[in-house]
Amino acid sequence: MLKQNSFHKDFKLNDNSFSSVDELLTFSCHISDEMYSFLESWFSTSDTVTVETSGSTGIPKSILLRKQQMINSALATGNFFDAKEKTSALLCLSPAYIAGKMMMVRAITLGWHLDVITPDANPIHNLEKCYDFIAMVPLQLENSIPYLWNIKKIIVGGGVVSNELQDKIQQTKCKIFATYGMTETITHVAVKPLNNFSRVTLNSVQKTFYQTVPNVQIYKDQRNCLVIIAPKVSDDIIFTNDVVDLISDTQFEWLGRYDNVINSGGIKLHPEKIEEKLSKIISNRFFVASISDAVFGEKLILIIEGQEEKLDFSLVDLSKFEKPKEVYFIQKFVETATKKIQRKKTLNLVLFS
Repeated sequence: MLKQNSFHKDFKLNDNSFSSVDELLTFSCHISDEMYSFLESWFSTSDTVTVETSGSTGIPKSILLRKQQMINSALATGNFFDAKEKTSALLCLSPAYIAGKMMMVRAITLGWHLDVITPDANPIHNLEKCYDFIAMVPLQLENSIPYLWNIKKIIVGGGVVSNELQDKIQQTKCKIFATYGMTETITHVAVKPLNNFSRVTLNSVQKTFYQTVPNVQIYKDQRNCLVIIAPKVSDDIIFTNDVVDLISDTQFEWLGRYDNVINSGGIKLHPEKIEEKLSKIISNRFFVASISDAVFGEKLILIIEGQEEKLDFSLVDLSKFEKPKEVYFIQKFVETATKKIQRKKTLNLVLFS
């Protein structure tokens, strides 16, 4: 059970140990307002914490999470990654959102030695210290590749890791994992390895699948979307909008968002799988979407961030239905506060500006 006003005896924050919660709260004031606000809420007498969703797939909203379930999530992460007390960890995500908050909860619960730095697109380029565990978003991982020598394990969330980026990280000694989860599941409920494979095929990384963490059950609904039963971290059964292939009772392949599926001439297209193929020839950020079409109903289009360039679609294995009918370029994508692409707002900016 949750012990109010307590933290693990081995817990350290920026190399400092603390004898009381008040001492910790006073110290956190000098790190950031978001850090202090979360810790003040965490050590209050309430059994819940209010968390903001990112808003990448809809309107941002506030939800209540039970502290005991957040602790359960932290314990599951510690067990899965063998991250015991005195694990050296780095928080380079905003503590205003669930991923950053959970790094704090893991440290407090498991007795980690946590360093906190200002969230940055290139977080570890100036660091000489070695770390056992870090959580990042894909952009941070991309920019950190030259500096991964001093990191043991990284979990990556908040976006899809492209094939191109996976190719770049194959030879790093650092073990890197993609995570599947959402605010409602208190971050990840499934994990898949991204590098250090025994075999890498030409021009394509080895396919791996998401593996659920302990105490999580999964199945598909009539839409082929993932359903999650995780009583340790959620009181409710979670019906997602993520279309998946079930590989086994504990493994699945993520295909894309149900609300992103494009019906073009009766053919259902998953933008995320098309993007996976296109990532071989496009280095900038991009996504595919659809616009209304008198013939096909929906017409597949491609949106690319940056300067206009010529593309040769014959270099990738696209079916005739998967080949974008039009290509648009925009200087800057619309993003959430956590740097996730807001597809609908970006698409509207392209089409109606």
